[in-house]
Amino acid sequence: MRNSKLLTTFSSRIPSYRIAPLGSPHFTSIPHGSQRPFTKTAVAICQNYHPRIQTLVSIQNLDLQRQFAFRTPPSTTTNAIELHASRYTGLNHTRLFSAARSLREQVPSAAAKDPTNGTEKSKPAIPPVQDELHKGFERSEKASQAAHINLSARLAKDGLAHGKQAGIGEIWRLIKIARPEAKILSVAFVLLLISSSVSMSIPFSIGKILDIATNTNPDGLKQLFGLSLPWFYAALAGVLTLGAAASYGRIIILRIVGERIVARLRSRLFRRTYIQDAEFFDANRVGDLISRLSSDTIIVGKSITQNLSDGLRAGVSGAAGFGMMAYVSLKLSGILALLLPPVAVAAFFYGRAIRNLSRKIQKNLGTLTKIAEERLGNVKTSQSFAGERLEVSRYNNQVRRIFELGKKESFISASFFSGVSGGMVQSGAISIGDLTSFLMYTAYAGSSMFGLSSFYSELMKGVGAASRLFELQDRHPTISPTIGTKVKSAQGPIQFKHVQFSYPTRPAVAIFKDLDFEIPQGAHVAIVGPSGGGKSTIASLLLRFYNPTKGNIYIDGCDIATVNAKSLRRRIGVVSQEPVLFSGTIAENISYGKPEATRAEIIAAARKANCQFISDFPEGLDTHVGARGAQLSGGQKQRIAIARALIKDPDILILDEATSALDAESETLVNSALAALFRGSNTTISIAHRLSTIKRSDTIIVLDSDGRVAEQGSYKELSSKPGGAFVKLMEWQMTGGESGMTPVAHYEGSASRGPPSEAEELQQMLQDGEDEEYDDGGEAGVDEQHQGKKLEPAKSDEEVGARAGAAVKH
Repeated sequence: MRNSKLLTTFSSRIPSYRIAPLGSPHFTSIPHGSQRPFTKTAVAICQNYHPRIQTLVSIQNLDLQRQFAFRTPPSTTTNAIELHASRYTGLNHTRLFSAARSLREQVPSAAAKDPTNGTEKSKPAIPPVQDELHKGFERSEKASQAAHINLSARLAKDGLAHGKQAGIGEIWRLIKIARPEAKILSVAFVLLLISSSVSMSIPFSIGKILDIATNTNPDGLKQLFGLSLPWFYAALAGVLTLGAAASYGRIIILRIVGERIVARLRSRLFRRTYIQDAEFFDANRVGDLISRLSSDTIIVGKSITQNLSDGLRAGVSGAAGFGMMAYVSLKLSGILALLLPPVAVAAFFYGRAIRNLSRKIQKNLGTLTKIAEERLGNVKTSQSFAGERLEVSRYNNQVRRIFELGKKESFISASFFSGVSGGMVQSGAISIGDLTSFLMYTAYAGSSMFGLSSFYSELMKGVGAASRLFELQDRHPTISPTIGTKVKSAQGPIQFKHVQFSYPTRPAVAIFKDLDFEIPQGAHVAIVGPSGGGKSTIASLLLRFYNPTKGNIYIDGCDIATVNAKSLRRRIGVVSQEPVLFSGTIAENISYGKPEATRAEIIAAARKANCQFISDFPEGLDTHVGARGAQLSGGQKQRIAIARALIKDPDILILDEATSALDAESETLVNSALAALFRGSNTTISIAHRLSTIKRSDTIIVLDSDGRVAEQGSYKELSSKPGGAFVKLMEWQMTGGESGMTPVAHYEGSASRGPPSEAEELQQMLQDGEDEEYDDGGEAGVDEQHQGKKLEPAKSDEEVGARAGAAVKH
């Protein structure tokens, strides 16, 4: 065993090594994940510590996760690290984080002077690759261009673009949403008047009944409103029943009308949303659109039905309340009118007093909640000290404080009317019944004012939600799917002539600068190029999801910018890398490409796509695929997507890396399904990376990173050019991106690869200690069966973990 070798072991009993306590200058604990204490497992390290170098060890157990930083002895060298796995107990997984890399980072270099003696002081030298890791990614020119974004298609969060405020026009437009329901809403308004009239008659009737009850004269009132008392009570019961029925009918009508308005709004908005162009969906989040379709429509529907009804009821009640106040007691009403100016002045002080009381009440309510939460959360502690009576008393005292504050608030609010009206009753100017009626009408009038205030706030909320809906409803897509010449056939040569294109949301990033190529009718063409080179963008342009910034795209000599996008898309079939299936049956997903397809056509398309697996399902074509096809495998979904494209009998078929994510068996089945397509008369465009797909193509179009065609020709022609773009691209893909790289030092690997991975470093450590036997250094309790064992180098993280796990088992 080498001198001063760092022995990293995980055990709870190693007497020859000192365990650095938490918080010591030699040991730093870095919390990560669970914060539970470290119990049985310990990190034993050498007693001599290096003042600078730190190595991280990540320990992951079933019930804890922590990271510890410990320091290595001064004489530790690059390959003086050994993983002692025989003492590795009680843990599931261990990673030695770049120990050798940490040592290399600390290579001394003459960089700084010691301020104490003026001598040169060594400074950690960071290798170039490691220095780049510390600095992170530098911003490229493309990233600088991408920073200039265009979100003109993004909807405003409040629905009011360019700071525009909601006005009378928006309110009137909101109300006009209910125009189709005007007749039934008028019935609801009549019922509202009936129920409100009945409600306003109750205080007057109660006042008269109280006058009869408090009248001491035996020859007093025998009739009310020309009716004997029994008939009056019967008539009052009938009126109350009528009011209840009217209120019930109003609620039912408004609920039905509200649901109908919401349904109509959602249907209209979903239709408007679905016809928007790709730029719109690039700039807006789906969650925001769903919010507009769901919650905003509910707010609008409620605002123009229930809220409008509440506002009308508040207005009617307020007007009737003030009128009846004047009818019951013109004197009290006059006093109120005369006192309005001084009351307005006194309202300031009244409001301040009420506000201060309200703050105190809220503060004490918070204290009450805190007491309840704290005491109930620690009830066992309180019970262990027999403190139940103390805690109950503390809680009751706080409740009493809140009650006293509430009582004071009520006293301030009622003092004025109590004083004025009480004096009038004593003088005989007003009876007790009339006073009761007056106070009840006052309450009605006051509540109606609050109702109108609530109506206004809810109306403004509805206007805000409606503005968001109107913004979406009024937006016209840049590419309308229904405008232009209808396409009856998309057969013919496809030409891209000097096409320039940038995505609307990133106008400064040019995807194509001068794209120019032609695809003959019925040809099978493969488009290859580097990642991000615009291969899939070609498919988007053909489908008219976007229009070129400059240049033209022709199909059979017709510029597709002038044709009906919807009819064009009907003649193009698309199979994407990750096919999306909709919730429903297999038959419904296949017929999505042709809704009017017969059962026989669906079966024929499924057979062409090699969907024989359907016969293994009990329900066959009627099997539900689940959300996004979750019940099917990747290969099965891909073949259903091919059948969906085939059933359209498209003139142009676009395969966007249709087999890149499949396993070998699924790829074979999908390729056999695609082979039938290649023999057809339709034009097939394959966006591919796999060599097998590229070889089957008649023509290969190679794109470069600048958005131009680098090469075009057959596979035989392009592969015979040693220095051609296609050959370089294939070499790059076959070697995993390492071809053509200049080799550098053994540690650095290559300029593109960067520093070695954790698995490579651990493998190197095991190789360094492969020829040495483990020396326990006099440690007690080491099993002899583990002495002298060697660990062979592994080739991956998984193999390293497997071998380390095998070595630690006793």
